Amino acid sequence: MVSMQKNSIHLLSKLAVPLKSKGRFFKEKKNDLRSDFQRDRDRIIHSTAFRRLKHKTQVFVNTSGDHFRTRITHSLEVAQIARTLSKYFNLNEDLCETLSLAHDLGHTPFGHAGEEALNKCMKKFGGFDHNIQTIRTILFLENRYYEFKGLNLTLETLDGLLKHNGPIKNLKKYNKILGKNYFKNKIKFLFSPSLEAQIASISDDIAYNSHDLEDGLKSNLFALNDLEHIPVLKDIIYKHKKKLKKFSIDLIIRQIIREVINEMVKDIIITTRNNLKKYKIKKLDDVYNSKYPIVNFSQKMRVFDKKIKSFLRKKMYFHKKVRNNTNLGKKIINRLFISIKKNPKRYINVSKYDKSNIDRSICDFIAGMTDRYAINLYKRIK
Repeated sequence: MVSMQKNSIHLLSKLAVPLKSKGRFFKEKKNDLRSDFQRDRDRIIHSTAFRRLKHKTQVFVNTSGDHFRTRITHSLEVAQIARTLSKYFNLNEDLCETLSLAHDLGHTPFGHAGEEALNKCMKKFGGFDHNIQTIRTILFLENRYYEFKGLNLTLETLDGLLKHNGPIKNLKKYNKILGKNYFKNKIKFLFSPSLEAQIASISDDIAYNSHDLEDGLKSNLFALNDLEHIPVLKDIIYKHKKKLKKFSIDLIIRQIIREVINEMVKDIIITTRNNLKKYKIKKLDDVYNSKYPIVNFSQKMRVFDKKIKSFLRKKMYFHKKVRNNTNLGKKIINRLFISIKKNPKRYINVSKYDKSNIDRSICDFIAGMTDRYAINLYKRIK
């Protein structure tokens, strides 16, 4: 049994990334009112790239409806889950929130379909990856300060964003897109990520599994009966379907999703506590040196996670209604890239971009577009 009120503060506070950062690429004066990681979080929230997420596809194209998730609502939900886990383990909550809010800053319009299309356009020039694009956005594309380009986030935040999916053994793609050896010895790519980064990553899984289920149910792409073969969900659905005579289906769906999130969070807490003991994690260096992920699901919940993803892929992401929109998104991205490349000065201020690599500059421009902007520009050049 997990009590969310229980907090193993004395043992696990040693595992947190310290509140005092190791530093930034460019030195800055300390702020009397906010910690280093509060400043990182605030810089993300005030960035142009973050605001654009409200008009970028999660699953449904932004113009499909007002109540479906977008990239910004997804990022906020990831941050909420991550903060819950971070607080329970007495970790660096501000860092955890920052990583959660920033993790999708590099996403294209039209979701993963847009990413696939842009990667194809950039095949000869190093490709495209939304995770690496997040780093490009933070380092080079956001310009809000006199002294430097980018947001100049802490090294711990950069480390977490780079490695939130685990250690990086091959830097070839990173060097191609970001510049060779840009991080020099500032990031230890072969070391495991912090617990804060691991929490942000698994919170991403919880958030999109649960809210994609809710959006899929509400859009009638599938029904509750279609989910009853999935372990964990089966018992939850059975319990709440008994209340159909008393409550609306919309309310029942919300309660089911709420319980799904709660079960996954509790499972992570139990499994992570066990892993900390199993791998003898006593201090922060033990986290970085661990050969295994520490923040994780149990075997039972991993099966559930796998089955949910498989179900959503078949019934939602590849559904005709969704595919029609994503295929159109790919067509728009491809057409925009070809048209802009013919005459970049007509569409973008080339002086703000890298003239020695105009393809990457066009890629940056398109990746930063919202669904709405991309659609309108496509109509103009069609």
